[in-house]
Amino acid sequence: MTRILAVRLDSDGDVLLTGPAIHALSRIGTVDLLASPSGAAAARLLPGVRTVIEFDAPWSGFRPPPVDAQSTLDLVEVLRRNGYDRAAIFTSFHQSPLPMALLARMAGIGQVVGTSTDYPGSLLDVRLKRADPPAGGHEVEAALEVAVAAGAERPDRPRLAVREPLPALPGELPGSVRESGFVVLHPGASVPARGLRPDHAAGLAAALARAGHAVVVTGGPGERELVAQTVAMARQQCPGAVLVDLSGATDLAGLAAVLAAADCTVVGNTGPAHLSAAVGTPVVSLFAPVVPAGRWRPYGVAVRLLGDQQAPCRDSRARDCPVPGHPCLGGISGAEVVAAVADLTPPSRGET
Repeated sequence: MTRILAVRLDSDGDVLLTGPAIHALSRIGTVDLLASPSGAAAARLLPGVRTVIEFDAPWSGFRPPPVDAQSTLDLVEVLRRNGYDRAAIFTSFHQSPLPMALLARMAGIGQVVGTSTDYPGSLLDVRLKRADPPAGGHEVEAALEVAVAAGAERPDRPRLAVREPLPALPGELPGSVRESGFVVLHPGASVPARGLRPDHAAGLAAALARAGHAVVVTGGPGERELVAQTVAMARQQCPGAVLVDLSGATDLAGLAAVLAAADCTVVGNTGPAHLSAAVGTPVVSLFAPVVPAGRWRPYGVAVRLLGDQQAPCRDSRARDCPVPGHPCLGGISGAEVVAAVADLTPPSRGET
């Protein structure tokens, strides 16, 4: 059977968006996925992945490590021993596959496929080109182009997915909330420009609570303070609100279980938005236009996109908001979010 190395050296959300392409590759061979430490948890959730290999690449990520010649040579030796026939290198439009393509060649991989605007020399057997933003299609579709070029068949209806069964819901989520239904609010983001300030997030949570929703506020271990402030301020604005703080209470698979049980997810352009799509839960996307929504919006589920897509930060790829007041997201009102959730929430749940 053909042995395939898939490569996605980005964060959890990027890895999830590569899922349909990796699943397509798994239909023609066994697939191992080379992932960064920040994307390995998502890689282990993807159907069709046999083994996850972790590598902290010095050419990728917000805070890349220094070049470590020995760890790089060790990776080449692992790839050589595994005897891959093909390598499919998945990148975003601003990234180059060529450093990884060189390592794949050094490891003796016979066919190497990637998308590159730079001259690849002898590093790529198939060199795809992609239009600059905002054209160029969604990230899911761009990844599928790479998979097809590597020999996979294009699926009729690509969708995001995660491995099942998912873990049990965390004990911190009360049974009454599980039974009555709830909305997840995830205020944080791996890129600060795409997240919410605690006062803004609190106003949205309070508005949802006043509309009759139980609100579960989620966040990673590094977002506990943001979530705690959000919940505390929302309770001040709406005494008696049903608000649950789940920050740091789950790993990524556990968060997937929470999102799968939710009626709707309210979240910025960050990994949990794509995780919500992967478990089939609709998304109110609070989308900062620092990257194009056409490429990065939640894929394959019902979505309501909020946020000023013409704001001055548009297509800047800024990590920190370059405009005072964060106007692209700061102007989103509680009433807008409540209306968007109402559009996506089943009538039998979430009504007052």
